[in-house]
Amino acid sequence: MLGDLKYGRTVHSLARLLTRFEDIRLHYVSPEILRMPKEVMEEVAARKVSQIEDESLAKALPETDVLYVTRVQKERFEDPAAYEKVKGAYVIDPAVMKTAKQDMIVMHPLPRVTEISMEFDDDPRAAYFRQMEYGLYVRMALLAIVLGKA
Repeated sequence: MLGDLKYGRTVHSLARLLTRFEDIRLHYVSPEILRMPKEVMEEVAARKVSQIEDESLAKALPETDVLYVTRVQKERFEDPAAYEKVKGAYVIDPAVMKTAKQDMIVMHPLPRVTEISMEFDDDPRAAYFRQMEYGLYVRMALLAIVLGKA
């Protein structure tokens, strides 16, 4: 998981969900001020899931099967200077992805800002548009069930 791990509710939910599977290793990559909250890490640790925190994407990327990227949320910062320091800390682009596995996938909850370059969109590992489409169908099905239409 990469990016804003402190405020990103999607990464909090995903980390908790992944504890339900076997042989999971979570590698959190973020600037120091945007680390995964302690309470989430404690919950995950209680389920015996391996977790690593790092600031270096270069170290984590070659071993990664699924990279879940989140944007740094400008609206969460009280100090604009702090946002400016971290907003471009990680950018997924074709050059960065040269060290990644050819069969890995890159996911993102969208919308993106600058954390994934548009030049990467045509890479077969870019799964975020499929992710968005599949999420739409899941929401439609859930609404149909709730409204008694299924």
